[in-house]
Amino acid sequence: MEKIQLEILGMSYSQSQSGAYALILGEKPGERRLPIIIGGFEAQAIAIELEKMKPARPLTHDLLKSVALAFDIQITEVIINKFHEGVFYARLLCNNGNKQIEIDSRTSDAVAMAIRFKCPIYTTEKIMTEAGIIVKDEKEQKNEEAEWLQSKDKSDNPYKKNTLNELNDLLQKSIDSEDYERASDIRDEIKRRD
Repeated sequence: MEKIQLEILGMSYSQSQSGAYALILGEKPGERRLPIIIGGFEAQAIAIELEKMKPARPLTHDLLKSVALAFDIQITEVIINKFHEGVFYARLLCNNGNKQIEIDSRTSDAVAMAIRFKCPIYTTEKIMTEAGIIVKDEKEQKNEEAEWLQSKDKSDNPYKKNTLNELNDLLQKSIDSEDYERASDIRDEIKRRD
């Protein structure tokens, strides 16, 4: 089986499913994308680790990593190995130094663990052919995104009057109170200003 390495390109709110997010994985190197619909909690677990946020208490994926490391278990790679009726399936390849085992996982959880263990994510050519999409080149995509941002009504931004220091304080308070959706919005506003 020929494996194709993927990288996390981003996440966005799903327009097709309420309360869901689209995780976009990209072929590395290549132009094909693998969009995967995931739940809000899973999106939060991925976003928190990607953004290097430190929640006040460990999330489930952080706890699982701590348990694995306590027993000298490493996750060496994640493979998205099946696509059936619109659902992706994944496996975690784990190693304790003596033996390697594979564990079934939801794809969103597998990606959350891959980020924490800094291990590669793979899929197969068959899955990329079935479920992958080709997107416009990056320059064209960035131009469209810039146009959209310029045309977007800035009046719906509740943080436009806050200073950067105030935004950083609000971000920390949101993380401490485990309001990660608000923290994500504040983080986006801080990035927009940078």
